[in-house]
Amino acid sequence: MRGMLDFSSWYAIFTTLFGLVLVSLVFVGIRLVFMQTFQRRRERENRQINERLKVLIAAYKTLGGSFTGVLTVDPAHLRDLRRDAEADDEADIDSMASASERRRRIRDAVEAALSDIILLGTEEQVRLAAEAANEMVAGRNVEVAALVVSLRNFIRQALDLTPVPADMAVPNQGPLRVSATGSAVRRGGGAEARGGRGGGGGGAGGGGGMGVGLGVGVGGGAAAAGSAQASDPP
Repeated sequence: MRGMLDFSSWYAIFTTLFGLVLVSLVFVGIRLVFMQTFQRRRERENRQINERLKVLIAAYKTLGGSFTGVLTVDPAHLRDLRRDAEADDEADIDSMASASERRRRIRDAVEAALSDIILLGTEEQVRLAAEAANEMVAGRNVEVAALVVSLRNFIRQALDLTPVPADMAVPNQGPLRVSATGSAVRRGGGAEARGGRGGGGGGAGGGGGMGVGLGVGVGGGAAAAGSAQASDPP
């Protein structure tokens, strides 16, 4: 160490200080590069974790948004229901279409959630989601309560939350219920629009009748005036 530090002359002192500064700059640069690399990797991992949690939380809300009612997913389509029921009444067909629209919305939301879980879920969650997807493809009703429990435990663990107490009985959760009143409102609006057009036609017919009556009244008044003038002596 003493051989490296030479203070016998000004040139030796300058050379020693320059060497120390150069070595220090090299070590500081290496440390900065390492810190930047580590920080970027950590930021990328945090972004990936945040995106994964965001997707899984949305899937949890879709699959476990209800505690009452029908807690299974019905994969049947409207054409299958029509073929099985063979309903000829238009009212029955409309009510069936409304119910099928609600089931279709729930089915589409559940399918999207299962797809996200298969992409970003854990091994257990991917297995449960694949089983549910296979049941839907086979046309059978699907229960997602076990998958919802797995998602809930994973999300709480990832957010550093305490697990749900074992002695607490949480009821089974089912898919989020959605409203299917848009199609009925559109059908009602179309009927009202058709009725409004019909009323407009009646108004036009009434206007035509008023025009005819007015013409007849004016013509009758002119004929009466002409006959009165003819009867007066010059």
